[in-house]
Amino acid sequence: MPKLINQINTLPLLQQIQWVADPVGYMKTAVQKHPDIFTAKIVGVGRYLVFVNEPQAIQQILTNDRKQFSAPGELNRILSPILGDTSVMTIGGDRHKKRRQLVMPAFHGSRMQNYGQLIADLTNKVLQDAAKNSKGTNTFLVRDEMQNISLQIILQAVFGLYEGDRADQIKYLMGKMTELFRSPFTSAGLFFTGLQRDWGAWSPWGNFIRQRNNLDKLIYQEIANRRANLDRDQTDILTMLLSSTDEDGNGMTDMEVRDELMALLLAGHETTATAMSWALYWIHQLPEVKEKLQYELSNISDRNDWMNIFKLPYLTAVCNETLRIHPIAMLTFPRVTEETVEMLGHQIEPNTVLSGCIYLLHQREDLYPEPEKFKPERFLERQFSPYEFMPFGGGVRRCVGEALAQFEMKIVLATIMSNYDLELCDRRPVKPQRRGVTLAPASDLKMRIK
Repeated sequence: MPKLINQINTLPLLQQIQWVADPVGYMKTAVQKHPDIFTAKIVGVGRYLVFVNEPQAIQQILTNDRKQFSAPGELNRILSPILGDTSVMTIGGDRHKKRRQLVMPAFHGSRMQNYGQLIADLTNKVLQDAAKNSKGTNTFLVRDEMQNISLQIILQAVFGLYEGDRADQIKYLMGKMTELFRSPFTSAGLFFTGLQRDWGAWSPWGNFIRQRNNLDKLIYQEIANRRANLDRDQTDILTMLLSSTDEDGNGMTDMEVRDELMALLLAGHETTATAMSWALYWIHQLPEVKEKLQYELSNISDRNDWMNIFKLPYLTAVCNETLRIHPIAMLTFPRVTEETVEMLGHQIEPNTVLSGCIYLLHQREDLYPEPEKFKPERFLERQFSPYEFMPFGGGVRRCVGEALAQFEMKIVLATIMSNYDLELCDRRPVKPQRRGVTLAPASDLKMRIK
């Protein structure tokens, strides 16, 4: 076993419970003792994990050549029950590199402008429906409606499904399955394999298995239907996956396509929905932020110029500050040392697992004075490096959907702030809580359309 660095001395089982139940509290307690680097024993990688939150050290981990650090996909297998073992998140090496190159083009370039009107229309429809369904109260659960918007967008980007029974069924089942992990308690099954037992439909894991199987049936039906009627001119990701071949001319199996679709569906809508929910909370919690944002949006000359809206300085600062104070992912994907490495005055031995701690990095007082305060202006006053501000991770496993997520977040917020007058139903502070492997606001965060 490698020599342990700044080890947290709490019993491993207690650490695992703390990490699942209160990850923010766990990290804050640990960093008080060991500011830049510490070793924890938590479920997820199956062995000791070194948390690193010093920017230069994170850069060393994520940008060094493979002789020092590798990024094996099997260390991300905590997600395998949902994503399978063959998605871009759970494979490594050249196989990961090729799959990433295949998927990336779908989230970049001129496609973004094409999504603008779609995102704006979906946002208006969802909020109008939320008002109609509120029984006259005009209130809605923020994260539920943001997830509704984001899931419809990713269904169209990934599957090319704009409407129809299968699109509605996939959306419904995807929403139900992700809701199974909405709290620390219900997320525990991902971290404790002993809880992964199917005791029937009434049991938490048994319910999850049945929801996943129902969703899989629909996905495999869509794959079979698309294979039988493949139109290579379509630009959705499913078509790209089915059209791709390796150097030997072999295409992807149905299981590989399914796993990739699940990874993109889950990562492509869950995280964005959470970020948009946090943004709406902070905008309406702080009147001065709301006022500045509305002023900027009121001066737009062409409300359909989506790329111009995307580039608005204050809107961008609000989104960045949201992702700083509440990064959705707490850690980068883990790396493993392949040789002895010098870092922060420590000799790190081979076969040590390390992760950049995004949450603690974004809370560093030396980078972000008064880090627990929401201050968009800090992103107007200073340019942060990719290893000081990294809400989408970094290195070879940086989020492939970053461009779409940022674009979607900005267009949704711009549409809401330009067309609706909202208020928080309860102005008490909202704290982040575990939702699966991410951090999200409490599920009962409500707003009212005035």
